[in-house]
Amino acid sequence: MNTALESFRALADQTRLRILALLWLMELSVGELAQVLGQSQPRVSRHVKILCDAGLAERRKEGSWVFVALGDAKRTGPILAALDAWRSEGEDHWAIADSARLAAVRADRATAAAEWFEAHAGEWDAIRSLHVAEEQVEAAMAAALATPGIARLIDIGTGTGRMLELFAPHAESALGIDRSSEMLRLARAKLSEQGIGNAELRQADLYALPMSDGEADAAILHHVLHFAQQPGAAIGEAARVLAPAGRLLIVDFAPHDREELRTREGHVRLGFSDEQMLGWFSKAGLAPVQTQTLEGGALTVKLWLGRKAGQPGEQLPVNEVKAA
Repeated sequence: MNTALESFRALADQTRLRILALLWLMELSVGELAQVLGQSQPRVSRHVKILCDAGLAERRKEGSWVFVALGDAKRTGPILAALDAWRSEGEDHWAIADSARLAAVRADRATAAAEWFEAHAGEWDAIRSLHVAEEQVEAAMAAALATPGIARLIDIGTGTGRMLELFAPHAESALGIDRSSEMLRLARAKLSEQGIGNAELRQADLYALPMSDGEADAAILHHVLHFAQQPGAAIGEAARVLAPAGRLLIVDFAPHDREELRTREGHVRLGFSDEQMLGWFSKAGLAPVQTQTLEGGALTVKLWLGRKAGQPGEQLPVNEVKAA
């Protein structure tokens, strides 16, 4: 009864009901909520605090922004079901206005993302020209993760959200983490534009993932490790959040001598050997399942797939694939 009382007290306000309905559609920053609601940020922040204190919403700070999402599903689920039932009686003018202004927020996100990509297109194209086409890399990744199905996916170093765009629709739920708040805003714009609603984004470090032990059954590190000071520690942290039999897919470069990538693009590591990668797998309790080589261009792309043991002492054969 206490939970019900807290929830009903928190929702005994039209603005807070509107906020909950908006968060049902998508995660929003406090500033975006203020834009949609036509209210000041301090006022919206007070309403958000009440919802968070009641467990109906949660806040996450990303740089100078604060994003708000729905709270625990066990608490919000019954309320959202009731709102859905009442909505069938006809939306009021506030819901119609909020929906229109929410479309404007989506458009603003898309515009900001397009401007960023236009400004950085040359940098991305320069890197892509050095290796096999992204379409071939993504096809190989899709084949590696094709079976079994994915319940909970984590994309570590999600960047602009491309991996979530590809794989979240095939998972029950997905989480993308990145240290850059700018990248997360770009990812939000992309996922919103694509209508991908089962993926959430959080600002976090790859050495301290915001998940409990054994919470994910698939993890992706796509062109992330060459920026990492401690690749082995990052792999160990990814393995920690995997459930038994969970899979880790790493995509990165084979060893190369393009020193300019270190100075110009901030690459800490100039590629990885199979020996290095499988050594880190072993220390992290991951059994190697597949290695794949994608040649073409100055840089060779590698895929390493590992699986967390389903039972103590389990060993799996390595499937080595080479594709030119």
